[in-house]
Amino acid sequence: MKQTNQQWQSRREQAVPQGVGNALPVYIEKAKNAEIWDVEGKRYIDFASGIAVLNTGHNHPAVIDAVRQQLEKFTHPCFQVTPYGNYIELAERLNTLVPISEPCQTLFLTTGAEAVENAIKVARIATGRSAIIAFRGAFHGRTLLGMALTGKVQPYKKGYGPFPAGIYHAPYPAAYLGVSDTQALASLAGIFAADVSPDEVAAIIIEPVQGEGGFYAASLSFMKQLRALCDKHGIVLIADEIQSGFCRTGKTFAIEHSEVEPDLVTMAKSLAGGFPLSALVGKKSLFDKAMPGGLGGTYAGSPVAIAAALAVTDIIEKENLNARAQEIGEQITRRLHEMAEQFDCIGDVRGYGAMIAMELVEERDSHRPNKELTQELVKEAGKKGLVLLSCGVRANVIRFLVPLTAEKEIVNEGLNILSSCLELVQNTRLTK
Repeated sequence: MKQTNQQWQSRREQAVPQGVGNALPVYIEKAKNAEIWDVEGKRYIDFASGIAVLNTGHNHPAVIDAVRQQLEKFTHPCFQVTPYGNYIELAERLNTLVPISEPCQTLFLTTGAEAVENAIKVARIATGRSAIIAFRGAFHGRTLLGMALTGKVQPYKKGYGPFPAGIYHAPYPAAYLGVSDTQALASLAGIFAADVSPDEVAAIIIEPVQGEGGFYAASLSFMKQLRALCDKHGIVLIADEIQSGFCRTGKTFAIEHSEVEPDLVTMAKSLAGGFPLSALVGKKSLFDKAMPGGLGGTYAGSPVAIAAALAVTDIIEKENLNARAQEIGEQITRRLHEMAEQFDCIGDVRGYGAMIAMELVEERDSHRPNKELTQELVKEAGKKGLVLLSCGVRANVIRFLVPLTAEKEIVNEGLNILSSCLELVQNTRLTK
């Protein structure tokens, strides 16, 4: 007998730790592009994309076909035992896709956190240094090193320490939060003066557009000054593109908006259209310092996931996903600005391409974040058939991660649901 959402939820509460959160207590049965259906047959419009994993949508036919063909060949010989050609082919493609002019190489892994950890390993062995600088509000994973780099305590870090040493955090430049480029750069200078000498810093890791932190984008000027700072002191610049990569911002990688060249790029999420695969791509001169056996992993570079990723890179070109991201972003942004005129709880609308955020506050006051309204909106939207995600250092941001392949009519339907839900939850709060 088919189980209901509530029955699955009851089983989940007994079998799975509560530390693994769920945005909505609904259980998916099937999906197609930007639509999903739960076990009870209810339809949802997906504005989350599995947390930015499905830029090509659920079950893109080209991805499914590529995976099916690979499954008929082999699933896991382990690249470190008997290598396979599609690993090389995808590495060659990514080496040319990243905005780095020097010769590049690619290491495949399974998760975004692994890509981040290996970026730190490569930076350390290449420079002979150990210290790392990250930014407040950043999210870099749930491993111990990932948590050390992450710049947000709740819910990721509290109670899980101590963390690896040698990690320092600077304020991320976010004008809406009152942090200017000048202040962020001054803070880096302060770290060099008070905490660690710049000649002991192996790398600075930055999300060109923060993901979990709230979709704040570092300005073009800041990125250029950060690049100059790294060049001055021989520091490796790591761009974390795990959430912002693969056309989400209207560029293949978000750092391209600044025309700054990173030294290493971490990527995962939408790399393989829903299959677990991550990559570290960067300068060959840095990778050359790692000896055989120092990098890799048993499941790293799954041939099945790589087949999916090759299909994704084809889709990017054939369906012009960068242009599609711009179109979807304009569609969403236009509607959000209309809503902002109607609802004084919308304090800011921002983003690059289709990586859009709406920050909820009290009476348009940026100093009064409205976390409770944000939670209520996500919950109400779920009831009405719209999957939303919240984020932000103050937990008051709605992030929009619509599949780039979504039909305009579906996106518009989702925005209509959003508008009606926002009106409902705000009016309900006003009448309390």
